Amino acid sequence: MTTTLTINGQSHDIDLPQDVPLLWVLRDELGLTGTKFGCGVAACGACTVHIDGAAVRSCQVALADVWGDVTTIENLGQPDNLSILQQAWVDHQVAQCGYCQSGQIMQAAALLAETPTPTDDDIDAVMQGNLCRCGTYPRIRAAIHDAATKMQEA
Repeated sequence: MTTTLTINGQSHDIDLPQDVPLLWVLRDELGLTGTKFGCGVAACGACTVHIDGAAVRSCQVALADVWGDVTTIENLGQPDNLSILQQAWVDHQVAQCGYCQSGQIMQAAALLAETPTPTDDDIDAVMQGNLCRCGTYPRIRAAIHDAATKMQEA
């Protein structure tokens, strides 16, 4: 059965079994490898993408269950034109190993879209499901605050 998905603004006809996780559609079928496989059970957040603006764990969303437009980390900015949030990540030197960062950024982008001026408690509550083995949580929080300020000014 062919499923048509809109991913990063482009329509894609996907001919795969309906129970294939969105993560593997993105990575293996479409070559969008910015979305990472971490745990496979929605516990780490490395595979976070947006569906209709909501942050979701793509490892646990079957192809048949995708309910709207999908946005991946590849659509937030370009190497020579980073989004405000991505630039804040660079400015605050958030990434160490970097493996979790695309999921962290996608979760933070959803937070800022819903809560433009988050408190520390807002950030902690929303980001708690995204694990960082390197422990850069204070830098993540600082980058989110910085991005929120710059987005308000823009």
